[in-house]
Amino acid sequence: MPRKGTSEPDKPGILARLRARYRWFDHVMRAQERYRGSHGDFYAAGITYFTVFALFPLLMVAFAIGGFVLSRQQELLAEIDNSIRQTVSGDNGQQIVDLIDRAIHSRFTVGILGLATALWAGLGWMANLRTALSAMWEQHPEGDGFLRTKVSDLIALLSAFVAIVVTIALSALSSGGLMKKVLGWLHLQHEPGVGGALQIASVLASLLISWLLFTWMIARLPRQSVGFRSSVRAGLLAAVGFELFKQVASVYLQMILKGPAGLTFGSVLGLLVFAYITARLILFATAWAATSTENLVEAPVAPPQAAIIAPRAVGTAGIGVRGSMVAGAIGALGALGLSWLARRETRPR
Repeated sequence: MPRKGTSEPDKPGILARLRARYRWFDHVMRAQERYRGSHGDFYAAGITYFTVFALFPLLMVAFAIGGFVLSRQQELLAEIDNSIRQTVSGDNGQQIVDLIDRAIHSRFTVGILGLATALWAGLGWMANLRTALSAMWEQHPEGDGFLRTKVSDLIALLSAFVAIVVTIALSALSSGGLMKKVLGWLHLQHEPGVGGALQIASVLASLLISWLLFTWMIARLPRQSVGFRSSVRAGLLAAVGFELFKQVASVYLQMILKGPAGLTFGSVLGLLVFAYITARLILFATAWAATSTENLVEAPVAPPQAAIIAPRAVGTAGIGVRGSMVAGAIGALGALGLSWLARRETRPR
């Protein structure tokens, strides 16, 4: 027992003991601290906003492309009009046909406005994403000027667009439907164990594609170059989390789309949740890469600022008017006292 008057040192908490015992848990806590300290939720919300906002001009571009295609395919346009009139009777069907005709006639205007708005929204999305990733790495780059920053963001946006298109294309090629067609051509679709192997291969292919995309984003989108080794591991972490999230999201959408409210707002809510969770996942994986052992180098200590030795002359501002009056009165009293002493000494005794 400790002696009376002495205090026993506090025991470390359970989190501190777990962090000291398990290195992976300590890494998770470091990443979480970096994520929260760098305002990860705030940046994830900004990325989600620009993601949803950029969808509307992209839809305008898609409508314009559809208008260009239908303007050159009159037979296809006639088939669509007939299908609409057969499906939707009365004035409603005619209104839909008129709306399609107006969209085709205004395809140039819609396309130009869509491209301009998509470029503006895309630059905002990319600037927010790059700033968020740089914050997770605790980068504080100096401003390169407005024009140079926008050109850099534009190059990064085009690179991200190409990477996402390639990812979608590879995902389509590795989808189960395409694999089933290939197996049908080879007459192997009814072989035992083919269905399970096909599903596993599809998941592994999707995981590999997501791994490549997230690794590229974590390593190349921050405004300053970072280590690629830790980004590869963080990209794998993000890819695994993304695949798990897609499985949960599919169940979630199936549940909320059954009711009338889900049919009305389910797609919008699903898009918001999907964009927000994906943004958080990417930012946390970036924080994981930034707090790995090889990146936790001691920050250089800046030398102290140069000391300026400047002697100061300390003086008084004077005694002032009141002090002068007091000094004069004291001097007069002193003079009277000396005069009285002198007269006293000169008197005859």
